[in-house]
Amino acid sequence: MAVIEQLADEPFFSNKNRAFWSLHALGWTGALILRITSGFGLDQPWGFFAQILIQMTTGFSITLLLSVIYRLVIDRKPVVTWGTTLIAVILGSFLFAYIDVWVFQTIRQSADDSSFAKLFLGSLYLDITLVGAWTALYYAINFFVRAEEQQDQMLRLEAAATSAQLTMLRYQLNPHFLFNTLNSISTLVLLKQTDQANAMLSRLSSFLRFTLINEAEGKVTVSQEVDTLKLYLEIEKMRFEERLRTKFDIEPEAAKGLIPSLLLQPLVENAIKYAVTPREEGADIMVSARLIGENLRIIVSDTGPGLSNEPQQNSNTSTGVGMANTRERLLQAYDEDQRFEYRAREGGGFEVLIELPYQERQIEVTEGGADNKAGAQLQGMATA
Repeated sequence: MAVIEQLADEPFFSNKNRAFWSLHALGWTGALILRITSGFGLDQPWGFFAQILIQMTTGFSITLLLSVIYRLVIDRKPVVTWGTTLIAVILGSFLFAYIDVWVFQTIRQSADDSSFAKLFLGSLYLDITLVGAWTALYYAINFFVRAEEQQDQMLRLEAAATSAQLTMLRYQLNPHFLFNTLNSISTLVLLKQTDQANAMLSRLSSFLRFTLINEAEGKVTVSQEVDTLKLYLEIEKMRFEERLRTKFDIEPEAAKGLIPSLLLQPLVENAIKYAVTPREEGADIMVSARLIGENLRIIVSDTGPGLSNEPQQNSNTSTGVGMANTRERLLQAYDEDQRFEYRAREGGGFEVLIELPYQERQIEVTEGGADNKAGAQLQGMATA
C-alpha cells in the first residue's frame, strides 16, 4: 500500500524509462484492442485476428528499435537528428509494410507477385502514417519533458540565487559596529574594568552566534527578533550609556507574527548612527508592532534630527545601506505584498514603517519542545 501511495505522489515522467515503457505498451495495446473490436464488428474470420496480432507485435518491435535510434540522435545537430529520423521512418515503414503483406499472403495462402506489389503500396501508406505519428509523438513527449526539466532547473537556480542574495544582504552588518564594539572592549580592558569588558564581550558573542546559526531566508517571531535587538542594544548601551534610550511597544498577538530574521537590526543600527551618535543629548529609539487587519505593522522610530527636505521612500539618501538592504529583503520575501516607507516624524525625528502579511509559525507537537527551548535560550542571551 505504501508503494502505491509513493507512486501516486511521484510525477509520471520522473522515471523516464518507466514512463516510456508504460506509454509504449499502452499505445500499442490500445491500437490492438481497437483493431480487434472493429474486426468483430465487421464479422472478420479468425485469421484476420491472428494477422492483426502479428501486425501490432511488429509495430511494437519496430518502433521500439526506432526509439533506440532516436535516443542516440536527439541531442545531435538538427540536420543529423531530422535526417536520421526521416531515413529511420522510411526504412521502418518499408519493413513494417513488407512484413504486413507477407503475413497477409501467408495466412490467405496467396503468392501472386502483382497482388504483393499492390498490397505493399497500400500497406506502406498506412504504415508510414502510423510510424510517422508515433515518431512525432515520441519527439513531442521528449521535448516536453526536457522543457519541464529546464524549467525546474531554472527555478532551482533562481531559488539558489535568491537564497545567496538574502544571505549576502543579511550578513552586511555595518563593520563600524564591530570595530567600535571591539575598541570599546579594548578600552575597558586597558582601564581594568574587566567585569564590564567581559559582559560586553559575552553579549557580542551571543549576538554574533545568533546571526550565524539562523538561516538567511528563515523567519523568526517578532518576540524573538525583539530579544535579538535587545542583545544588540545592550552592547550599544555600554558605549552610549544614557544617550541611548529604548522603548518597545509590542502587542501580544503581534509578538507571534513571523518576519525575516534580523530584519529590524539594520534599522535600529541606522537610528543609532544618525540619531544618537551625532547628538550630545542622544535620542530615544522606539520599536512598535501591532496588527492592522490581516497585516503586521512594525514601526522603528527615533527622536533624532530626522530628514531635511528629502522625499519619502528615496533609497539614495544618506541613511546608508541598511535601508536599501531591508527593502530588498522584503521584496525577495514578499514581492509586492508588503509596504516599506520612511519619513520624518511629526514633532521631529525619523521613522520607518514596515507592513507585511501576518503569519504564525505552525508548530508540530514533536517539535514544540525544541522550539520552546530555542526561545528560552535566546531570552537567556538577552537577559545575560
